[in-house]
Amino acid sequence: MLPPLVQAIFSGDPEEIRMLIHKTEDVNTLDSEKRTPLHVAAFLGDAEIIELLILSGARVNAKDNMWLTPLHRAVASRSEEAVQVLIKHSADVNARDKNWQTPLHVAAANKAVKCAEVIIPLLSSVNVSDRGGRTALHHAALNGHVEMVNLLLAKGANINAFDKKDRRALHWAAYMGHLDVVALLINHGAEVTCKDKKGYTPLHAAASNGQINVVKHLLNLGVEIDEINVYGNTALHIACYNGQDAVVNELIDYGANVNQPNNNGFTPLHFAAASTHGALCLELLVNNGADVNIQV
Repeated sequence: MLPPLVQAIFSGDPEEIRMLIHKTEDVNTLDSEKRTPLHVAAFLGDAEIIELLILSGARVNAKDNMWLTPLHRAVASRSEEAVQVLIKHSADVNARDKNWQTPLHVAAANKAVKCAEVIIPLLSSVNVSDRGGRTALHHAALNGHVEMVNLLLAKGANINAFDKKDRRALHWAAYMGHLDVVALLINHGAEVTCKDKKGYTPLHAAASNGQINVVKHLLNLGVEIDEINVYGNTALHIACYNGQDAVVNELIDYGANVNQPNNNGFTPLHFAAASTHGALCLELLVNNGADVNIQV
């Protein structure tokens, strides 16, 4: 059962809220997740009720079990007005949750451009990393938000920042198939040949997840089609292993080496044969000159 104050916040009823607070209803009461009524109002993006709660003594920077503040919640709601009210009352724009994410990370992940525009001028840097080493740009790229990527780049985001696995924003955009973000990042100077800790390039990333349009775009830019990762696997190996037959077809058409062995001597054909989804890939390889007699 929700406390009366929280019910009134969900109903969006300022008069009821005033009456309850006047009756000594605790404005900082916590639920089982340590969320306050202000977290609820921020989650709803209700600027008027946020103001009312703060003026009635609500703690602006209260943290719940996940260390999320009302500002994190307001940003996720995409309410520019709610964010402005919280900041006016000294909300901490650098507050971190348990994953070390700041309100800017949350804005980037939630396509909250207007909120990001309010927050960014108050930050010393837009390149702060979360626990996984990801910046706001990583989150914007992963979520395919062109406008947010543009904003962050304009505000000094490091285009080649890497996370704890050495993945750039370009890796994530390629893996998720966000072609417009991939093109934008490359146009702004992102390194097309960048590799993560295991040697995966954006081409490997796109191929592994069947992102055919990104694969085509990267090949048209002239990336090395047979580039290997630390295991000696090419994009063709990875696509075969994951049963991505459309990508396999594209790579073969572009001249990928169908017989290239990896560090253990396995060719793409071995990977297609080992894959539960590899039947079509196997057929494509055999029809395009793959050597069925290679011994490992």
